[in-house]
Amino acid sequence: MSDVFEQLGTCPVIPVIVIKKIEQAVPLAEALLAGGLEALEVTLRTPDALDAIEAIAKALPEAMVGAGTLVEPAQFQRVIDVGGRFGVSPCLTPALADAADAAGMPWLPGAVTATEVQAARERGITDLKFFPAGTSGGPGHLKGLAAVYQDVRFCPTGGVTVDNLSTYLSIPAVAAVGGSWLTPADAVAAGNWAAVTETAKAAVAAAHSARQ
Repeated sequence: MSDVFEQLGTCPVIPVIVIKKIEQAVPLAEALLAGGLEALEVTLRTPDALDAIEAIAKALPEAMVGAGTLVEPAQFQRVIDVGGRFGVSPCLTPALADAADAAGMPWLPGAVTATEVQAARERGITDLKFFPAGTSGGPGHLKGLAAVYQDVRFCPTGGVTVDNLSTYLSIPAVAAVGGSWLTPADAVAAGNWAAVTETAKAAVAAAHSARQ
């Protein structure tokens, strides 16, 4: 996942995207790109998710589109096959880690406890998703983990918003933050892509401010 984090250096914010209608995929991705967000995580929670990743990858090669909620080993190769460039999981298991390795996919597995972070490090994984951040101790808990595991970088998601992302990004161990607030459900349902772009711009501005 480090290559994804490196490319996020100018704007460490990843929208978590739920595609309910395939025709929304490309316009939504275009709106996020227009707002300054280039890494797009399409969660595999809906039937059209893989088709959405493929459509975005073909229509917008400048976007770094990947998949979230990878919870089955077979999903990793499927994501690669449709043009996905990275994967995100809520947890880390040996089977998922083996599948990520086999697919050659940059992967961000989830961890919220010292035991889970240690298990990741023992697999050589030092870039992790901190999920669900809001109900797992938030910035305070994350700072505690980072103090012990100084070689690990985190992407908190779950409860992250434009109002608190600066608190997370002020932690040196946080390489990026992610969240679904970047794609407001009412705006997406209405096809209000201008509102999505404005939401993305607000996140970009807050992220730049936090990193100054």
